[in-house]
Parts: sequence; structure tokens; C-alpha cells
Amino acid sequence: MSIDLSQPEFYINRELSLLEFNRRVLEQAKDESVPLLERLRFLCISSSNLDEFFEIRVSGLKQREASRIIPTGPDGMTPQEVLNQISLRAHELVAEQYRVLNDVLIPALEQNSIRFVRRSDWNERQVAWVKDYFEHELLPVLSPLGLDPAHPFPRILNKSLNFIVSLKGKDAFGRSSGMAVVQAPRALPRLIQLPESAGSGPHDYVFLSSVIHAHVDDLFPGMKVTGCYQFRITRNSDLFVDEEEVDDLLRAMEGELPSRRYGDAVRMEVADNCPPELANFLLSHFGLKDADLYAVNGPVNLNRLMALPDMVDRPEMKYAPFTSTLPARLGAGSSIFQVLNQGDVLLHHPFESFVPVLDLLRQAAADPHVLAIKQTLYRTGPQSLVVDALVDAARRGKEVTVVVELRARFDEEANIALANRLQEAGAHVVYGVVGYKTHAKMLLVVRRENGHLRHYVHLGTGNYHVRTARIYTDYGLLTCDPELGEDVHQLFLQLTSLGRFGKQRKLLQAPFTLHKGLLERIEREAANARAGKSARIIAKMNALVERQVIQALYTASQAGVQIDLIVRGICCLRPGVPGVSDNIRVRSIVGRFLEHTRVFYFHNDGKEELFLSSADWMDRNLLQRVETCFPVDNKELRKRVLREVSYYLEDNTQSWELAADGSYRRLTPAKGEESRCAQLRLLQELANQ
Repeated sequence: MSIDLSQPEFYINRELSLLEFNRRVLEQAKDESVPLLERLRFLCISSSNLDEFFEIRVSGLKQREASRIIPTGPDGMTPQEVLNQISLRAHELVAEQYRVLNDVLIPALEQNSIRFVRRSDWNERQVAWVKDYFEHELLPVLSPLGLDPAHPFPRILNKSLNFIVSLKGKDAFGRSSGMAVVQAPRALPRLIQLPESAGSGPHDYVFLSSVIHAHVDDLFPGMKVTGCYQFRITRNSDLFVDEEEVDDLLRAMEGELPSRRYGDAVRMEVADNCPPELANFLLSHFGLKDADLYAVNGPVNLNRLMALPDMVDRPEMKYAPFTSTLPARLGAGSSIFQVLNQGDVLLHHPFESFVPVLDLLRQAAADPHVLAIKQTLYRTGPQSLVVDALVDAARRGKEVTVVVELRARFDEEANIALANRLQEAGAHVVYGVVGYKTHAKMLLVVRRENGHLRHYVHLGTGNYHVRTARIYTDYGLLTCDPELGEDVHQLFLQLTSLGRFGKQRKLLQAPFTLHKGLLERIEREAANARAGKSARIIAKMNALVERQVIQALYTASQAGVQIDLIVRGICCLRPGVPGVSDNIRVRSIVGRFLEHTRVFYFHNDGKEELFLSSADWMDRNLLQRVETCFPVDNKELRKRVLREVSYYLEDNTQSWELAADGSYRRLTPAKGEESRCAQLRLLQELANQ
């Protein structure tokens, strides 16, 4: 009897899976094998991740719930059911974040002479220094706002620090509304270092909120402050632009960006000592419910603690530094064009340097034989060496075409700025295809050699962002393979022009051939297994959500295909379900570097296929974006990628195994078993550490 693989019980809800990933990140903050200041970073990352989760995912669910759209996905849960589960789990997660901060990290930091000095512990010199700081740095830029009919509740910026203040007495005009709001200046740091002249240690800090609490009375002379409580509002930050109704996407995005700061409220954080009547007043004003309230014992924005590791010069409390290496063939002064004519180059960041990608651009800009450069930019950072090289190339007279994705979430403003800069330099800038984000990572250099045009290509799994290339793991392939070059050329024509172009020779491309190509390869492995042939699938990605792919994997498992999935974040597939996914194992790696590589391997009865991709196995990547999935044809490079992926399958220190019920179990070495860490092994093997 066949099993209906569309049944909801075979799927994990994507939002709850994302919360589970954030829990794994928080676990790094508890791991004593991680350097102390890095543990604090992980705490901040878990808080930042949760912010974005509310800004995008929870806000979307609230909108669907208000529109009575049901259900939300293959798991069959309604928006309200998901929101109820999110509230339960997110409250637990936030409580654990603050427990880790207050009971674990702060005491450990104090043992290492790094202190957050509480107001109750300030000595006389510290009190005097804080008073001076308040009067000269803070008071001149504060604007306390009393609440009365002439002073309505102020607009509260998304994720800004604010204080609700309760008052007694009357002011000079006889007003006595009893409440005021103080908004912390955005320009001032939230963490302030005390000078040693104030009788402090070299690493003593106070929170800006503590300074305001200590001197809030000074903001309301002649009145009595009966309470002062910090709060923060998280708002819907998903931008909406009806691309079919606008004439100029750039102008539309510029007009929409300011609204992100004042979208609908979706969460309120408040100090846990705030009286219920004040908390309820705030909830009512922002249209929120009790379930949206998060009372916290500490600063309402843990993300601001991210500044501390950079303020403290204590190398022993941070990850050991390392130097990204260059492949031997790419020595100093080498011509990247000559190197690629001798064979492909594979880069594995951050263990190997991102510099060869910059070198390709810089050498192309300076080379008189280079005629054109074409590149996609999704996230690249506001001060980008990549953009510098493209600007230089345009000014030197090269034909430079850049596909800038304006809708890269939270990077829209930076991308608008770099698009304007490129246009001013003479580059051709386009914004992709209406309705489809351009998420592909590709660079094409057209060079005249011996009277013919030759294509040099870089294809990657990650962004052209120098900083994230040091903290995200990504693969990049440098090649002058004629067929890949022609495929990339055709893809750029799709993005910049109009019309139907020829079939891709080697690339699998979303939204046209990638989804179908993956399903065909999964089904081929299943057919091989049924025929008694060897069959194996290994796939590494950031997220697995798309229903048809999951069902194809279930079918392959039922046929006997051994399937190993390395999924960093969201995974909606349930492994280990009897009769459905017995042969599927899922693990997540959470460590020093953010795992970002996408690697897809199909055994194909010994005729192995291995692809690297910009796409995860999600609906949006496979069906609603422009993505690339490119083969690694060189046998030695393919072996190398498989070897490196095997390190993740063997990892027993930073690896989490997914169970059928949606929970994760951290793997640890068995008694007498060697400790194995994939990222550490890659650092030792590829980088200089």
C-alpha cells in the first residue's frame, strides 16, 4: 500500500524550524570550548536573528492571519497555530538568552576583569564622570516628550531604544498627564567605556540606558519621576513594491525605504520591572496583544553588546587569527588569464582568499585586451573593493554591465548607492527581471585573444562581499571553459535584454531548468536503486523547504537511496520516519563560520555529478529567483569537494542531528572516539592557522 507523501505529518513547519536554528546558535554562547568574547558574539547573533525573524516572518504570518489565508505550507498549520507556537518557543528562547547573559556570560566576563558596572555599584568618581557625560554628551541631544493632548505619542523607530516614564506633580503650565517618553539618541553608543581616571578598571563599561536612568529626574525638573522603564518595538520591515505598477524600480525602492522604520508593530520588549499598567498602555498604543510582550531582565537590545569584542583587545578570548591562503598556481604577480588557460581554479572561502576574484576584476580593468565585464551584485557592502574595480574598469573605457539586485533584504539602501555610483562612472546598470530576484553570483570577462573572443568566468555560492568572505563558507569556481562561458553570456543577455535564448549547455538555471533538473536527478538515483545499482545523494545547503523536492527525496529513500543532507538552517523534511525517510540523515553544522556553501552530489551509478549553486532548495530559490547551479567537471576538483564535504559528515563536535520530531541533538565524541571538527580541519588543511 503506497503512502501519501503529501500528508502534513511528514513536514516540519518552516518558521518553527528557523526558531530551532536560532536555538542552536544560542547554544554556541554556552559552549565553554568557544572563546568567551566569541560566545558573547553568538548571543548577539541569536538576538539579531530573532529580530529579523519577527520583522519578516512573524509580520508575514500576522498579515496572512488578518487576511484569513490558510494554510501556510505543506505542514498544514494555520497562521494562528504557527503564531501560537512561535510565541511559546520565542518566549522560552528570549528567557534563555537573558539567563545566559546574566548567569553565565556576565560572571565569566567579570572573572576576566571585563565588567558592566551597575548603577548601584558606581563609586564616587564614576558617579561624577557619568554626570558629566550626561550633561555634556547626552542632555543636549535628548528631547523628552510629555504625553498630553498637545503632545501625542511620538513615532517610535523600529528597534530603537526608548523609555516610558511615569511622573507625579505639575509643570510650569500646570500640566500633569503623568507620563512621558524619552527616546535614546541613535547616534550615541549603547555601551560606554569608563575611563581609568574614574577609578575604573581597563575594561569597565556602563550602558547608555543606565546613564539615562540615573539622570532621568534632570529631564523633568520640579516633578517627581516615579518610574522609568526601557522598551523597544519591532516592526514589519518587509518592503512592498508592486513592480508591475511602477515605471522606475530604483525610484520606487527609494520611496519605500523610509516606511520600513515605521511598519506595523509586531513585538514589544520591555524591562521586566515595568508595572503592568504601563506595559498594557504601551501594548494598547501599538495594537499588540499580551503574547507580543517580552519582558526582559537586561538591555532590551542585546545586539548592541556586539560592540564589546571589538572594544576589548584580549586575543586569548577570541578565535585564533588565521590567514586565508592562495592556491599555489595563483602566486603574486601571476596573470590570472594565463592561469585559467591551464585549468580551472576552485576557491573555498574563508579558508582560501577572496583576493583572486578581486584580481580577476582588477586585471580585467587594466588589460587592454579585455573588452567587457559583466557582473551580478546581490550583497557587496557599502564600501566595496569589487565596486571600486568595476568603477575603474568603466572609467578606463571597458563595457561594464552590472545587474544590481535592489531588493536584497536590508541591503537595499547600500545597493541603491552603489548603483548610482556605477552609473556615474559610465557603467550600464540594470535591476534584473521584474518579479524575480537576481540571486545568481556570476562574473564574466570578455577578452580578445589571437583574434577571437574568450570568456573568463567566476561562479560562486556566495556574494561578492569581501567582509563576509571572511566569515561565511563559500565556493567559487574560476574558469574559461567555453561552454560555461557561453551559458553565463546567455544568462546575462536574459537579464539585460528581452527575448528567448538558447538552451543552457552546462548550467542549471532557476527559474527554468534547476527545479526540474534536481527532480530528474533525484528520481534517477531512485530508479538506479530499484534496479540494484549503486545510488547515493549528498546535498549541503542553507535551507530545505520545497515540497516537490522533499517528496522526491522521500521516494528515493523508499527506493533504498542513501541520502545525507547537511542543512544549516530551515529543514522541513522529517528524517527517519519509518517507511518514508528511513534512509535519510539530516545534520546541521553551527560553528565559527556561517555555513553557506551549496553542494549537490549524485552518484549516478558511478558516473558522478557534482554541482555548486547559489540556490537553496526553497520555493523562492527554485521557482521565483534567477539562480545558477554549475557543475564541477574537473575530476580532481570534484574529488576535493567530496572530501571536504565528508569532513562535515564526520563532524562530531559542531554537528547537530535532526530527529523525526523536529528536534536536534548535538553530536559529541563517543568514549575513546577522536574529536572531529570540519571547520577546524579545513582551517588546518587550507589556511595558515
